[in-house]
Amino acid sequence: MIGLSQAEAEKLLKEQGKNILEEKKKSGTLKIFCNQFKDIMVMILLISTIILVAIGEIYDALTIIIIVLMNAILGFIQEFRTEKTLETLKKISSPTAKVYRDGTLQTIVSENLVVDDVIELDTGDRVPADCNILQCSSLACDEAILTGESLPINKRVGSSKNTDNSLNNDTVVYSGTSISKGHGRCIVMATGKESQIGKISQMITEIPEEETPLQHKLGELGKTVAMICVIVCVVVFLAGVLRGEPVFNMLMTGIIIAISAIPEGLPATVTISLALAVNRMLKANALVNRLHSVETLGCTSVICTDKTGTITQNKMTVKEIICNDTEYLVDNRINLDANKVLKELLLCSVLCNNATLKGGDPTEIALLEVAHRFGLNQENVNKNYLRTDEVPFDSQAKYMSVTVKDGMSNSLIYSKGSIESIIKMCTHIHINDVVQPLTNALRLKVETHADKLSDKAMRVLAFCVKVQDKTIFLGISGMEDPPRPEAKQSVIECKSAHINTVMITGDHKSTACAIAKQVGILRGKKAITGEELDRLSDAQLLNAIDDYSVFARVNPSHKLRLVRIYKQKGHIVTMTGDGVNDAPAIKEADIGVSMGISGTDVAKNSADVILLDDNFATLVKAVQQGRCIYANIRKFVRYLLSCNIGEVLTMFVGIILGLPIVLLPSQLLLVNLITDGLPAVALSVEPPDKSNMKKPPRKKDEGFFSNGLMEKILIRGVLIGGVTLGTFIVISTLGGSLEVCRTCALITLVMSQLVHVFECKSEEKNIFTVNYFDNPQLLISVLVSVAVIGLCVYYPPLMKVFSTVSPSTNQLLISLGFAVLPAILSLGNGRKK
Repeated sequence: MIGLSQAEAEKLLKEQGKNILEEKKKSGTLKIFCNQFKDIMVMILLISTIILVAIGEIYDALTIIIIVLMNAILGFIQEFRTEKTLETLKKISSPTAKVYRDGTLQTIVSENLVVDDVIELDTGDRVPADCNILQCSSLACDEAILTGESLPINKRVGSSKNTDNSLNNDTVVYSGTSISKGHGRCIVMATGKESQIGKISQMITEIPEEETPLQHKLGELGKTVAMICVIVCVVVFLAGVLRGEPVFNMLMTGIIIAISAIPEGLPATVTISLALAVNRMLKANALVNRLHSVETLGCTSVICTDKTGTITQNKMTVKEIICNDTEYLVDNRINLDANKVLKELLLCSVLCNNATLKGGDPTEIALLEVAHRFGLNQENVNKNYLRTDEVPFDSQAKYMSVTVKDGMSNSLIYSKGSIESIIKMCTHIHINDVVQPLTNALRLKVETHADKLSDKAMRVLAFCVKVQDKTIFLGISGMEDPPRPEAKQSVIECKSAHINTVMITGDHKSTACAIAKQVGILRGKKAITGEELDRLSDAQLLNAIDDYSVFARVNPSHKLRLVRIYKQKGHIVTMTGDGVNDAPAIKEADIGVSMGISGTDVAKNSADVILLDDNFATLVKAVQQGRCIYANIRKFVRYLLSCNIGEVLTMFVGIILGLPIVLLPSQLLLVNLITDGLPAVALSVEPPDKSNMKKPPRKKDEGFFSNGLMEKILIRGVLIGGVTLGTFIVISTLGGSLEVCRTCALITLVMSQLVHVFECKSEEKNIFTVNYFDNPQLLISVLVSVAVIGLCVYYPPLMKVFSTVSPSTNQLLISLGFAVLPAILSLGNGRKK
């Protein structure tokens, strides 16, 4: 039996521990809660509370403590949920390994590997642990991550008893490196922190994580606003003291204004919003590796997509075979004994193949299926032929070869690959059951047959066999891989969103063009091959690149070049790929996207986003989510800053006008709790607006407050402050007591902000045209806030805490009338231009 039994593996896992690298210590529940009190302003508020207790103001102290605690609980819940979401995503994206357990090859999470496990590695796989090589074929490893060596290291079979996993050993593959060529069977010798990368990991676990660009930008904004607010608070304090107000009251008022005004939660709210968006995208089969990429996706102006499996269904079926100067339709019954050349071609398709009917590359499975249909069973064929060597498929060479020995010990080399690569190596061809020299005329005839199949949107593969000194061309097969039904609509959505969709594929130009026409990618543009690209200088390609939407017969170096040219042109590029050689282009792109099904570990590790279903439509949905999350961040920033400016102006202008203190510290804290918390977070989960995908993508360096956002914030802040003061003055003029004036001003301030939260749902629509019911969380948060302010105004125990009185019906109507006034005055501002 190969490898360990499941029972042995489980026992060893308990002894050795999981195969994971040293990680930073996670923030415990208590630590997350305590972190809510680390903000300097909250600390000042707590110090003020101690002073209040010392001078006997127990009610005020208790009010502040309760509200600070409630704020901390809300922050804790949000942060805790975010951390759990990210942990879940990490588990889903955990690397896997192909390991023998109980004698069968299984795919398991790499962290469950143990010493003495036997694993299989193929081109593009990431090595999950340090291993000795037991068997290998043309195995080469990219070890740059450990050694800095830029070239792949060729590997050979070593001793299974070796226990030395020191670097630069050509019989060992190392955890974290990638297989750049070939495949092998290996036995695990070191896992987790005992591996070479594990030892390095222990040295870097304390390096702090960096903020995302958006977090940094908003953090800087918060600091700027804080500076302004501190200055305003100092002025308010001095003005109040000079006017004869008690020093301690004015000190508390100044501190509370700062607490209300400073958007210290903006960076955290952005992280929460991004995490929620990542969770939504996961449900739509797009796994995000890096949070910031969600926001960057919204900037995409060019999507470079693969064809097979992304635009098409990746359900390959052989439809036609052309060999021996004869066309064979696969659906027809064919006697292989009477068609020796066809039998040889099918034999080649079985032997030169690393798949099985149960799984593997879809193209290779399709070849096995057609051979099986004609009576060639893979198991029987492999019994009669012994494979002695293999040249794995290479994206540069575009072919695969195997050397086999038949029952009479004759050595044969079977190859399959692109028509161009196979025909170049051939010297002869079967015509009418006779082996003839492959003349230029016969080459042209073969290429014409291939073009006909390509024009039918079929993928063409060629086959040959080398016997002694002759390499004989056997024929070609045409495979059908129909477009995904949703691909055409997704391309239309991209066009509507001013996103240019281009197809970059290794397939034949005719095949690529046929599929591109069906889904609408080729409309009005041209196709070009990798060979033709090589004849263009970078300057020529830069000038002409927007004329093309199909790039066929390209290799990975072409992909990297195209990404760089598009970026040089000023585009924000999203690049898809699945192979190890696609990794440089994926990494170079602004957003790298790997396939979850067909993608190699290296491609996935290089990518920002992984499409779990390999579907182009999923990528377009991800772009839509990218635009949505950026729009939502603008929404809650607009809301928070407008409200905070309104609160500051209420207090500041009130003192300048010589009014009594408009709102008490406890009342300002109440406003901060019920308006800045739940409604702001609810705005971050607004569903995508259909209009988002009908606008041009924003530029990556576009200012956050572009398109008049700052103007809207300032105007609304002035209006919120103005109507709050207006309520206070009007109620006072009508004979209301100071407590009634403050209560009515409190109602106006809260309700004007809750009205404004609905306006913030859209930058184009107004309070009468937005959809109120597409975000239930927002409705619930507003209803909760209204209920809280209602209790604070009409429930006696809370009235005592917040120094409120119940207003008369007329006073309440005046307060509510002033609250909706800013929305009415802003109607002209909210109309579409």
